[in-house]
Amino acid sequence: MVPLFSAEGLSSLVFIFIVITTVLGAVIATHSERLIRAVTGLAICFIGVAGLYYYLNSPFLALMEMLIYVGAVCVTIVFAVMLADPNPKSEVGKGSIFTGPLSFSLGILLFWGLSALAGKTAWIPSSGTINDGSLEEVGRSLLTNYSMAFELISLVLLLAIIGALVLARRGRTQTGGES
Repeated sequence: MVPLFSAEGLSSLVFIFIVITTVLGAVIATHSERLIRAVTGLAICFIGVAGLYYYLNSPFLALMEMLIYVGAVCVTIVFAVMLADPNPKSEVGKGSIFTGPLSFSLGILLFWGLSALAGKTAWIPSSGTINDGSLEEVGRSLLTNYSMAFELISLVLLLAIIGALVLARRGRTQTGGES
């Protein structure tokens, strides 16, 4: 048993706090009745994911998570919500009776699969060298090994901006025509 006031014990407490923050944000995002609260839960979840990145000794990814997802995507969603029509014409109906149990089953299956994969994965790099996290090394990695991921992040931002503009334009034309 690891004592609580040792380095390993405090590290475990920090990790548990980060995981609880991430899961709590996800629960708020998926179970909120109001859209603004759901976006706030999404932002809390993204902050927890950034904490996980930082805990895994990747401060650059943690910063990018905060800048791109919390700073750009969540703020863009909030702007789209503020500019959209406050009184939508159609109401979304309840799902089928099988939706809840099927979603729960798929979640359990996904959790089991990821847990099995995590148990079989070697988590220590085979080369024995660990990235020092310097800006030069991160830049070299982004432009060589991870260039596709870098481009996909820019596509996610572009789609979020286009979606916000479409929602904003539709909301303005509907309210502008009624006046």
